[in-house]
Amino acid sequence: MRSPRRCSRNGCPRQAVATLTYVYNESTAVVGPLAAFAEPHTYDLCEQHARSLTAPRGWDVVRHEGEFEPPPPTTDDLVALAEAVREAARPTPPRPPEDDQSRPQSQPSHQQGRRGHLRVIPPNH
Repeated sequence: MRSPRRCSRNGCPRQAVATLTYVYNESTAVVGPLAAFAEPHTYDLCEQHARSLTAPRGWDVVRHEGEFEPPPPTTDDLVALAEAVREAARPTPPRPPEDDQSRPQSQPSHQQGRRGHLRVIPPNH
């Protein structure tokens, strides 16, 4: 599943809920709900930074007055999650027994599945 977009402010680990856009020819900073896609020349902000943003002297700030809410999961996220669960549930074919001495020490004793940008790691037993 795609990780949620993070606040663009340096060092801020919070999830983005708003998008900041500068309208240079009108000397205006616009803070609105999170855009559907990250666009160049816009900045994603968490709620704290979206509410506390100030603009340079002579500029106006137009701010969304409603609640900032995280975006719902997209269909892509749900499909990727379903595929990962499906792959994790697939039975692995039986492997011939290995002698502990025949396996190199650097080789792990478990397999990892990989599909697209997701990786399935089996639980430790």
